[in-house]
Amino acid sequence: MSDQHADFSRYNFVCLAGGVGGAKLADGLVRILPPENLTVIVNTGDDFQHFGLTICPDLDTVMYTLAGVANVETGWGRAGESWRTINAVSELGGADWFRLGDLDLATHLTRTQLLAEGKTLTAVTRHLCQRLGIKTAVLPMSNQPAPTLIDTDDGLLPFQTWFVQKQWQPVVRAIQLPTDVRASLSVMTALEKADFVLIAPSNPFVSVDPILNTYPIRALLTDLPRAIVAVSPIVGGEAVKGPAAKLLREKGMEVSGTAVANYYGDLLDGFVYDQQDANTVHLDIPTRCLDTMMHTADDRIRLAWQMVEFAVELGN
Repeated sequence: MSDQHADFSRYNFVCLAGGVGGAKLADGLVRILPPENLTVIVNTGDDFQHFGLTICPDLDTVMYTLAGVANVETGWGRAGESWRTINAVSELGGADWFRLGDLDLATHLTRTQLLAEGKTLTAVTRHLCQRLGIKTAVLPMSNQPAPTLIDTDDGLLPFQTWFVQKQWQPVVRAIQLPTDVRASLSVMTALEKADFVLIAPSNPFVSVDPILNTYPIRALLTDLPRAIVAVSPIVGGEAVKGPAAKLLREKGMEVSGTAVANYYGDLLDGFVYDQQDANTVHLDIPTRCLDTMMHTADDRIRLAWQMVEFAVELGN
């Protein structure tokens, strides 16, 4: 990948990421860009307190993926996981709906202890990344708690209650994001230096919107980068993973890449969609029709390279 590094070493890239799709694209970008030229800003709207521990699911998914220790069998947590602790919790009648593995638990214990010592979430994430051998900057969108709440037919639910405990089945009336959350200085600095911003194929409503809602990220994105390119999480009329398609339907929107791009609106300078949707995406901005599925490391590298190339082309 040395030739690719040389090509883009004069540009700074930011990737907005959440969930598995965001982690996979971030992994592809890490493999083609020098660490000093990439920052991954991660959704923390799904963070919550569980057993007195601070759980950051999207941050952990990104970290584990970049470190090469992600559990590909479950799609979350760490490879080689064991479950003795949570199974014992279940035997004792405790809350076992959020399956914390024994290795994963070590991350949450360490994070919670460091936060209790007064460190910021940004500093704690930096520490964890260093211990996991990750050189690229991975930043939480804010150091403040920024809980996403889901207004459903079953009432107003914390995100993880809706997403995990109720398996995202209750019909969603609205998604409530906090109004007083500010981006960290590290996030603002990364965005101010960014030449290009890539929005991963993450859920636009519960993974990307919480990032954009964090003040003043949306305003910075409107003013600063040369180009912003998003990739669709919808392929062949369905979400690659998770509730994006369901949320589109419940908002009365078409389940398509076109709907996702229109939802982002004027924020985008370019949009990438899958070749399965070659005849269904019609937009007034530049587009690329690509194979966006990331089954292997080579797939991640290919898509990352194509998105970087597209963004640079738009910005020059």
